[in-house]
Amino acid sequence: MSDPLLTLREYAKLAPWNIRDLAALAGAVLDASGITPINAAAQSRPSDRTIRFYVAKQLMSPPEGRGTAATYGYRHLLQLFAIKLRQMEGATLASIAKELAEAPGDVLEKRVASALGNLPALEELNLQPRVPPRGRVRRAFLQWGPAGDGRGGNGTSPEAAPGTWYRLSVAEGLDLDVRADHPAARSESQRRRLADAVARAARLVTEEPTP
Repeated sequence: MSDPLLTLREYAKLAPWNIRDLAALAGAVLDASGITPINAAAQSRPSDRTIRFYVAKQLMSPPEGRGTAATYGYRHLLQLFAIKLRQMEGATLASIAKELAEAPGDVLEKRVASALGNLPALEELNLQPRVPPRGRVRRAFLQWGPAGDGRGGNGTSPEAAPGTWYRLSVAEGLDLDVRADHPAARSESQRRRLADAVARAARLVTEEPTP
């Protein structure tokens, strides 16, 4: 059995996040924890709006930057976990705010890891956001899948949802992102041929003599 604290720290590798990706990652982890809310009104999956509300109420620290450039780090993820977990236990926002104010970072991290219990590793998460993520989280969504096939989410199908992207490994240090509805990406064999063609083109470029 893995150490929940060490697994939790693995998630920090994807930071920083925009608000949408923070909500998607936190929701996937909370769903995977299998915790049943005592408070039926407390939804496990946070939303962008939820996070903005927590920041406004000073339950979460303000992000770095403003507007669409705002980013969130590992402490924000811990704060979001702590709030949602305590909400699901029936705690009020006032009591949660007091607890968070009195908890140093290391204490908060240990509390969250203990509450979440046997956390899934990154590659075991069933990452299916409502809105396609971006940046490092998008790359992780595409890369992680139960079969390790790079299809992301729960490893479903070539008929991916609109907005889904595939990440194809072309060569060492060279990956290719292609949207699932592109004609060259509709099947595994087409994606493989595409990756092979790009690999050949890359070899031609690198083999060309420098003028």
